[in-house]
Amino acid sequence: MKAYDLLPDKNIVQKVNDIFYDKVYDHPWLSQYFSAVTKEIISKQQTAFIIGAIGGPKNFSGRIPAQAHPHMFITNELFDLRKSLLIQSLEEAKAPEALREAWLKIDESFRGVIVKKSTTDCSPRWSTDPILNFPNPRSSYKKAG
Repeated sequence: MKAYDLLPDKNIVQKVNDIFYDKVYDHPWLSQYFSAVTKEIISKQQTAFIIGAIGGPKNFSGRIPAQAHPHMFITNELFDLRKSLLIQSLEEAKAPEALREAWLKIDESFRGVIVKKSTTDCSPRWSTDPILNFPNPRSSYKKAG
């Protein structure tokens, strides 16, 4: 049986994403990577993506992660930060364990195509696409103090 079939409340996926993207858009580092898309749009897209990935209806029409992130310099540190916010969101939403496990497994499966070793590994999606590379503002505070 698929993780989606085990969900007593199918709206839990949207609830998790709403909590998660509130955290992302409030974060001083992560939020910089999302300035070109509204929180509502990305939350709905991710909800459709995860629902399809865990065995529910396939309604996602956006870019797959490898195609959506080539212009972003995402380090393991940044990926892990995002993952920690996702774990917090799953817990806050009281997501069932089967959903937590499936979601985190899917999320981790994209690390290899999203994380880059340097900005030279980045490529624009189109000619006017800037390479997104933002320093961790909290690292700056540590160095200054």
